[in-house]
Amino acid sequence: MPLPPWISDLPALDLLISVAETGSVGRAAQVHGITQPSASARLAKLERRLGVPLLVRTRRGSRLTPAGQAVVAWSQAVVDAAQALADGVLTLRADRQARLRVSASLTVAEHLLPAWLLSLRRTHPGLDISAAVANSNGVIDAVRTGAADLGFVESPNVPPELSSRVVGEDRLALVVAAGYPLAAHAWRPLRPTDLADQPLLLREPGSGTRDTFLQALEHALGFAPKLPHVISLGSTTTILATVRAGGGIGVISARAVATAVASGELVELRLDDMPLTRPLHALWLGRTPTALAGELLAIAAATPVLPGAAASNTSFSGNGC
Repeated sequence: MPLPPWISDLPALDLLISVAETGSVGRAAQVHGITQPSASARLAKLERRLGVPLLVRTRRGSRLTPAGQAVVAWSQAVVDAAQALADGVLTLRADRQARLRVSASLTVAEHLLPAWLLSLRRTHPGLDISAAVANSNGVIDAVRTGAADLGFVESPNVPPELSSRVVGEDRLALVVAAGYPLAAHAWRPLRPTDLADQPLLLREPGSGTRDTFLQALEHALGFAPKLPHVISLGSTTTILATVRAGGGIGVISARAVATAVASGELVELRLDDMPLTRPLHALWLGRTPTALAGELLAIAAATPVLPGAAASNTSFSGNGC
């Protein structure tokens, strides 16, 4: 059964409770910070909406009718619950205004987010910021559940229930150790079909890097390939260590290997007809981000993010991507 329209008039019910407590419409009006005529008009409107007399007005003040006493008794718990709701929401709003919770996958967290957060802190020096690192699926879950106000992912797939904005691009690189057999032929581009029998070092399922690579490979081949020699590793650091040990072809953000490739320690392999550029998405729950999340989003969107940018020395701990 739907609630009657008058049930939403909680301020008038609260005013009626004050009349019961003070014994006077005038004193109740003072408690609520309104004039006596305004209080009388609200109570008269409440009586009309309920269809029962609530007050008997005398020269000594106002007293509740039996119906008014019953309404006050029933209203007390409702008004108390509404006040608890109002206090709770105000606390949540104050909390959201004082802190910002960000979740980011590893490429963003290591190479881009530090500069963005430093820029935000210049205008909000006292801001409480928490930044968590997870893979793309973990970031999406954090935003979806409200654990993060804003998320950044490199995943090619963005859930339709979340709002999103592209804030830049990233490029994947296929790298091997300088002494790896394929390194001597790096001048010759590989075909997508050449990768099927290679030991590929990929991030774990749920990683944006893995999803981007596998979707690009499937698109280039026209079918989902069987990759019997794939090794799933849980972090960029582990992939790089395995690549350096000659364990296979690492699939990783170009930002993470820029220094090693430039020094000749690692060699980047070329691919024919298989672009590996991916968008960087900011995600949030609802139509618009919170005020602070909106400011960080504007900073990220205004900062040029090129696919082949060099790696940064500032990093967060974590295994996301």
